[in-house]
Formats: sequence, structure tokens, C-alpha cells
Amino acid sequence: MAEAIRRRELLFGAAGMTLLGAASSARAAEPTRKLGYAIVGLGTYGADIIMPRFADCKYSRLTALVSGDPAKARALAAKYGVPERSIYNYSNFDPIRNNPDVDIVYVVLPNSMHAEYVIRAAQAGKHVLCEKPMANSVAECEAMIAACRKAKVKLMIGYRSQFEPYNVHAMKLRREGAIGKVRYVQSEHGWNQGDPSKWRLKKALAGGGSLMDIGIYSVQALRYLSGEEPVAVTARESTDRKDPRFTEVEDLINWTFEFPSGALGGGLTSYSSHHNHSRITGDKGWLDMDPSTAYQGNRIRLRRLWDPEQEVTAPPGPSANQFAGQLDHMAQCVLTGAEPIVPGEEGLRDMRIIEAIYRSAAEGRTISLA
Repeated sequence: MAEAIRRRELLFGAAGMTLLGAASSARAAEPTRKLGYAIVGLGTYGADIIMPRFADCKYSRLTALVSGDPAKARALAAKYGVPERSIYNYSNFDPIRNNPDVDIVYVVLPNSMHAEYVIRAAQAGKHVLCEKPMANSVAECEAMIAACRKAKVKLMIGYRSQFEPYNVHAMKLRREGAIGKVRYVQSEHGWNQGDPSKWRLKKALAGGGSLMDIGIYSVQALRYLSGEEPVAVTARESTDRKDPRFTEVEDLINWTFEFPSGALGGGLTSYSSHHNHSRITGDKGWLDMDPSTAYQGNRIRLRRLWDPEQEVTAPPGPSANQFAGQLDHMAQCVLTGAEPIVPGEEGLRDMRIIEAIYRSAAEGRTISLA
């Protein structure tokens, strides 16, 4: 277990250094062109959040679109200068293998479609960035990793918070002992999901409810802020099945992680209340983030023992923002041969934990993660 914790420190705690190192390596072998991305899925996140961020990228550009809506795809292609020959639908996706302008496929689809399109992208010889959660099951995650390994392409999971300056700085402060020995970590994420018709409330598409959506942020934050891997989890669910939103999926789940050091982690995810908060409490103080994983405006408050509370400003990261940082990190890994700091194995690890949380809530007992 000590070795596992050490690997976690290298993976998460050194995220900023890893990014800087990769950027330095990429500069040493400056590409003649930015690497091209195909965005698969033109919903709100792909079209309105991710695509505009290519303007901030140093190593990445938008070169192809994949959508089931031809009119929307053509409109976005015109807006971002994507040629019509690089517009695909879900039926004619596989010939993307013949498009030399596409180096990386970014899968931004409902959870149930992740495995299929990651595997098809890998078989087309393209590197893959896949949104979180990685898939709907451990078995799908394993198949995705195997397909990318067989095709000798890289697989990265879209954990954008790993590239967000305040989260990276919070890890650094914890590592440096700013709050002493960690005793308790807390992370709560939720929002009021109001429309019963949305795909996120359909189990076949989402795989579950709030835990499979916003809850992934809490699972991740408890791990990277503690610097430890949980060895056991105890969970409880609270869902009003008379609410038309929750006929198929859960609303609120809270859980407790047990860590090897003896520290505990408290997680919560909800589709009926708003949360975006993480906190690390040690024997010499606390660090509080609210909001903690927002698209912008994240904050850190720090208090050591009886000293006055202080607002901490995180130093800027190597990229303009967390989205550009994520896109460019994947491109840098392709350019240099480095492994992403959040590879497919990271998504698999989270899915194993999520399945254990569901099992604990269903069975009313603690589940071992060792």
C-alpha cells in the first residue's frame, strides 16, 4: 500500500511539474503543426465549453467533427474553419482513419457510448481523449484500455480539474505540509437536475444518476487531495422514487472512504441540491475550496492553527485555462511519447470505486477496496 500511495503522489501531486516537463519536451521538438482533434458529440459541453478553448491551445487545433445532427455540424464547422470533408456522422465514423488531419479523437458522448467510440477510434489508429466517467462499467473500461493498448495509441480521461491551477496548488500545499497530517477530506458536488427527459436521468445512457455524473468530481477530489487510495467505503443513498426524475437513477449518495493512514474521506453527490466544495483538514490547520471544481472562479482559503484565515491565490499554470491545459497535455504526450497523468487506468480505478459505492449503498455494509 505504501508503494500505491507513492505512485499516487507521483501521478497527482506532481501534476504541475509533469505538465511543465511535458511542455519543455514538446518545445525541444517543436511540431511543424498543431495536433488535430476530432470532437465526437456536439452537445453543450463539446460545442460550447471545449471547442472555444482551442483558441487558447499551443499544441492543439480542431480539425474534425462527429455528430448525428448534420445541420449543427455544418454550422459549427463553418464557425471553426473545419472543412466539410472532415464532418462525420456515427455511421461513417470509421473512415476517420484516413484523415491525416486527425491525430486525437475526443469522445464527448453520453456515458453508454464511450466504450464503443473509444474502441472504434483506437481501431482507426487515433489517440483518444475520453470524457468522464470513463464508461458504465469496469468491464467496459478494461475493454477500452485493451483496445488502445493493442492499437498502440494513447488513452487519456478528461479529468479537467487535474489541470486547474487551484486544484493543482491545493495538492502542492497538502504535500508541503501546510495543514500538517491529513485527518479528514471532504468533497461535495451536486446540482438540481430538473428535466426528467434528459439523458443523464436514463440509466441505460448514463449508467446511474448523480454519482455517474457530478459525483465523479467528489471521488477524484478525495483521492488527489488526500494523496491516498481508499481501502474501504461505506455508503448510503437517499432517493425519492416518487419524483419523476428518479424513476431510473439515484439522487443523493454520501459515502465515507477509509484511507491507509487512518484518515477518512467524506463524499457526497446530489441531483437535488447544489454543491461544489472540497476541504482538507489536518492536525495543523485546514484548506477549504468553494467553489472547488467550477469552470472558473475557484478559490482556496487556508488557516493554520490559530492564525487568521487567508485567501490563497494559485499561481497560473502552464496553460491559459484548465481546458486548454487538458487538450495540450494530451497533444504533448503524443508528441513526446510521455504517458498522460490521467490515463485509462485512472478511469478504471474510479469505476471500480463507483461500483463499490453503489454496492455498499445497496447492501448496507462496508465494502473493501483493497
